[in-house]
Order: sequence, then C-alpha cells, then structure tokens
Amino acid sequence: MNSLLWMTVPYIAFTSFVLGHAWRYRTDQFGWTTRSSQIHESRLLRMGSPLFHFGILGVFGGHVMGLLIPETWTAAAGISDHVYHLMSITLGSLTGFAVVAGLGILLYRRISVPAVRKATTRNDKLMYLLLVAALATGMLNTMTNVFAVYNYRETVSPWFRSLFSLHPAPELMAGAPWMFQLHVLVVLALLGIWPYTRLVHMFSAPIGYMVRPYVVYRSRDPQREGSHRYAKAWVEPEAPPARSRWV
Repeated sequence: MNSLLWMTVPYIAFTSFVLGHAWRYRTDQFGWTTRSSQIHESRLLRMGSPLFHFGILGVFGGHVMGLLIPETWTAAAGISDHVYHLMSITLGSLTGFAVVAGLGILLYRRISVPAVRKATTRNDKLMYLLLVAALATGMLNTMTNVFAVYNYRETVSPWFRSLFSLHPAPELMAGAPWMFQLHVLVVLALLGIWPYTRLVHMFSAPIGYMVRPYVVYRSRDPQREGSHRYAKAWVEPEAPPARSRWV
C-alpha cells in the first residue's frame, strides 16, 4: 500500500500534469483560458482575485523553500532550525490566510451571483473542492505545527525530492503524520486534474502585449469610402483634419 500511495500515485499525477497540458495545448488552445466572468460581476472579483493570486505566489514560494531546498543547505547559510520554523509559521500563516480569504470571496461570488453560478462547470466544482481541501489541510498542518513541532524536512521533503531523482523512498512518507499524508494526496489529485480545468491559465502570460503594434481602426471618412489602402500595423495613425462647423 505504501508503494502504491507514495510512489505509483505521485508518478500518475505528474504524468497527467505534464502530458495533459501538452494535449490540452495541442487540441484546445481556444479553451486555454480562465473563462472570465468579470462581465457578470466585478466588485467582489477585484477584492478576491488579488488576495488569492498573490497569496498563492507566497504559498508556492514557501513550498519550494520547504520541499526542494535541503535542511543542510539552510543550515550552511546560517539559518537555524528555530529561525526557519518561525519564518515558516509566520509567512505560511500570512500567505495562507490571504489565499483562504481570497478563495472565500471568489466562492461566495460564484455562488451568490446567478450568472456566475450558471457558468460554473462540473470541472470547476471538482477543482474548487480540491482547492478548498488542499488549503484546509495545509493550514491545519501549519497551525498545529505551532505547538507540536514536526520537522517535515526530514521525511516529506526528502521523499518529494526522491521522486525526481527516480529513486523514490515511499517509506519516508509512510512515517509522516496522517494530516501531512492527506494534504499530499489532495495536492496530487489537484495536480492530476489541473490540465483539464481553468487552472491552465497559470502558464499563460500576456508577454505579447509588450511588443504588439498599435491597434488600428479603419477610417469612416466618406471621402475614403471604397479605399482599400490601410495603414501598416506599426505606423501610428494620423488624425483626420478638423472641419469647420459651418460647412
């Protein structure tokens, strides 16, 4: 059972994550979007979206620090276990509460606004369920670690790194507390369905906007009607000459 949960299941989730994104990009580029519902409601979206997204960036950074950077590296950098624990609890709590608050606002908006609720698909419902479960178990682990300190960098972290070295050590994860195990399983399930939900927009960045040409509008001047000579996209359009109001 340990090999199934902590070796087979992670590789299935990682494979689905990687190949699923490749398949989605090749077959559904027009669907590679957040399916924005801002047109239906914007006030709650302006409050919840920044909290959620900036909080997620902090949570991601904390997980990179805790899972990918070995304990010996932070010790070599002069960061003691006590200082690391304080940083982990403080920053993890702040970013976690930001994500919880942002997601709470977004879920309230999705439930309370009829047009947004109608636009919610089954995939969205499953995605939100797993997001809530991942946040709830993660915050519980952070809060309980304030009082009962558990050094996950001796079990969970080396287990996670062992998956990428292709020498998995499922026995390490098998010895972790059940709340940490539940959190990992929920996150793996979320990674597995990621490519088939609106979460794919995480890999979309509007870089082209920085180098795109001007937006050019066709003239409605009656003197130019029927003309098919259009300005080049990179040429700034000229304003038509002013006309006298007495004409």
